[in-house]
Amino acid sequence: MAGLKRIILIVAPAMLIAVPVVAFIVLWFTLPDVTRLDQRGQVPSTKILDRHGRLLYEIIDPYALSSGHHTPVPLERIPLHLRQATIAVEDASFYSNPGVDLAGIVRALWINIQGGEVLAGGSTITQQLARMLLLDPDERAQRTLLRKVRESLLAWQIARRYSKDEVLTLYFNQVYYGNLAYGVEAAARAYFGKSVSELDLAECALLAGLPQAPAAYDPLHHPELARQRQAVVLGLMVKHGMIGEEEAIAAGQARLSFAPTPFDIRAPHFVAYVRGWLEREFGAGVVARGGLLVTTTLDLALNDAAQGIMRAHLHRLANPADQPGLGHDANNAALVALDPHTGEILAMIGSPNYFDATISGAVNATVALRQPGSAIKPITYATAFAQGKLTAATPIYDVRTAFPTREGLPYVPVNYDRRHYGPISARQALATSNNTAAVSVLQRVGLETMLAQAHAMGIGSFKDPSHYGLALTLGGGEVRLLELTAAYGAFANGGYRVFPHAILKVTNASGKTLYHRPAQSTLRDAVLDPRVAWLISDILADNQARAPAFGEVSVLRLSRPAAVKTGTTTDFRDNWTVGYTPQIVAGVWVGNADGRPMQRISGVSGAGPIWHDFMEVAHRGLPVRWFDRPDGLVRAEVCALSGLLPSPDCAHTRYEWFIAGTEPTQPDTWHRRVRVDALTGRPATANTPRERIVEQVMLDLPAPLRDWAHAQGWPVLAENVNAATSGALNTSLVEIVRPDPGTIYRLAGELPAQVQRMPLEVRVDAAEVVRVDVALATGQTIARFQQPPYRAFWPLRVGQHILVARVQLRDGRVLESQPVSVTVLP
Repeated sequence: MAGLKRIILIVAPAMLIAVPVVAFIVLWFTLPDVTRLDQRGQVPSTKILDRHGRLLYEIIDPYALSSGHHTPVPLERIPLHLRQATIAVEDASFYSNPGVDLAGIVRALWINIQGGEVLAGGSTITQQLARMLLLDPDERAQRTLLRKVRESLLAWQIARRYSKDEVLTLYFNQVYYGNLAYGVEAAARAYFGKSVSELDLAECALLAGLPQAPAAYDPLHHPELARQRQAVVLGLMVKHGMIGEEEAIAAGQARLSFAPTPFDIRAPHFVAYVRGWLEREFGAGVVARGGLLVTTTLDLALNDAAQGIMRAHLHRLANPADQPGLGHDANNAALVALDPHTGEILAMIGSPNYFDATISGAVNATVALRQPGSAIKPITYATAFAQGKLTAATPIYDVRTAFPTREGLPYVPVNYDRRHYGPISARQALATSNNTAAVSVLQRVGLETMLAQAHAMGIGSFKDPSHYGLALTLGGGEVRLLELTAAYGAFANGGYRVFPHAILKVTNASGKTLYHRPAQSTLRDAVLDPRVAWLISDILADNQARAPAFGEVSVLRLSRPAAVKTGTTTDFRDNWTVGYTPQIVAGVWVGNADGRPMQRISGVSGAGPIWHDFMEVAHRGLPVRWFDRPDGLVRAEVCALSGLLPSPDCAHTRYEWFIAGTEPTQPDTWHRRVRVDALTGRPATANTPRERIVEQVMLDLPAPLRDWAHAQGWPVLAENVNAATSGALNTSLVEIVRPDPGTIYRLAGELPAQVQRMPLEVRVDAAEVVRVDVALATGQTIARFQQPPYRAFWPLRVGQHILVARVQLRDGRVLESQPVSVTVLP
């Protein structure tokens, strides 16, 4: 037994030494040969096809000996700024380290001991080179300690055999920058359409930030993230003393124009979109060298037709026949079309010319953030219908209205034509794109509720509700055309969320299926009551309802039923048209890549004709269909003005659809047959001579509508009959119309004091008015009126002021308005 113990004591230490040594020797001699660093063999190419098998693009291994897609360049042709930027962000100690990051290896070992994946590594440039060129694709994808050790040993060998400049040259000519660009020369041409030697600091910093996550920082699809990454690179260059702070600021603010050097490709924006998905799913190496066969959802013939329509219309906008020499300065456009039942992308055009640098043509505008204007309104109304806050017949008050905001300041929306239309049904308000009504609806449902509905329908660009206000329903938040078009798909398919997708099937070189689109039924998430979806579709397809704004014959009307909505931003930087049938939903954006405003153009004249012509082409050969009406909808006759059941005195009625249980049950109260003093037009009193009394149908409108109705010459009762006869001191009969509650004024030192005044205006809905006073909370009267109109100006005084209007009636009653607070800053 003692002898055995002595043997164990001798053998155990020897084993502890021998096993690692043997493992290291085996590991060392099984490493790839670093002398063959730049030699690659031929592998099958990856082919991307449309849904009918037509070739869109063939991805050839950029390292293959016979490939002409990979152009190595010597180090001296690579700008110093690009070399510095890459070293700053990838390997700051590159010129001093032995090819490996010892701290990174220790960190990886510690993570491995704790039982986790190697998620952190701190790979040097030399380690990255070893991983890219010497490890096979399967091993590159592993996140293990063994892979990390092999990579580090290879890097150490490379650093001993090659000079630092040789390693850097190899790295720059092999690293992947995204968009099928391997090496800096390919990247410079893929993104900027120029040789790498021509890149400036801003372009160098952007490229240097791409290799760590090419798909995530892709400037053609995620320009905001690419800019953020560029800022990180510039900051590191400043930190390491490579550039000055002012140079970094100037480069960060420099405008970048994206357009690759032309090459043979069909539907390039779509191919880039597909390539991004493939790389996220399988890795860039597999896409480049895996011999994949990718069948996509795109209809190439339809996509080509869409591009032709887009280019032709942009040409007409640049050269209008009715205004020679007065173009609209609209140089860019985008279009996307989906199957609303499957989410398949049938057409995707990110710009009229992928290779046109003057419009940053390579940027895919279908996934860029832009303000949608009124194209977002259907989601607001859908939210209101779903919440039971509104029916299609509900009258909304389109009169000048100051809405309160989170900041306490008044918000007064204006319509596109700067007119107001009084009481307008929800149907006509949405169909004619009335702004005041849309803001009123959003105020009813609440911002957070509307954002939740938008998010459920696929609008992922809306973030923290605190970032938005009531102007969100007019397009005050940025969205992506692809997302908004997919959201409209929920209206088209009866309330199910549409998940856009571009790929039907992926097989590898041996024919094995790597991906097959799951059955659509597994993806159908109900996000909207089907009755609400149908109501929105019915309104957006109602040509008669939108005729007051767009005319009976417009580009929004197809040769078949279709629902459609336009959108135009207030500064004319963006205009949209998004619409659908049960078979296809399509969205179009028109604008300029640099955000420059267009001239004299709207959604109906800019994006509308492209949408119209595309939809006509896309539906050739398809049967004419309408949206299937779900159960739970009822049709009822209503008084057109009030939305209530018709009374004998309501002269104009119409039929409207309602979600069951929301149809009106009360008769109209806005039309009243009253005894009127023929001389004054006011309700007769006990003192009115009998010969002057006539019976007449007049409008007994809610207080906010009366001034507008009077101005239109409508037969409006001078005061609310119920309030006038009850003797109640109804404060709704008196309102300070101007200034708006919460208004903040600021004195201008360069202007004379006598011209710096705030407007005062009081609305009074009562008869027999003796006097109207406007007073401060201190009791001081600042304006007095003996007769209408009750308008004046008051000189601005620094401070916070609370205004109240008081009305003295002939019978001795006093009516008082709600107080209005204003502030005057020095």
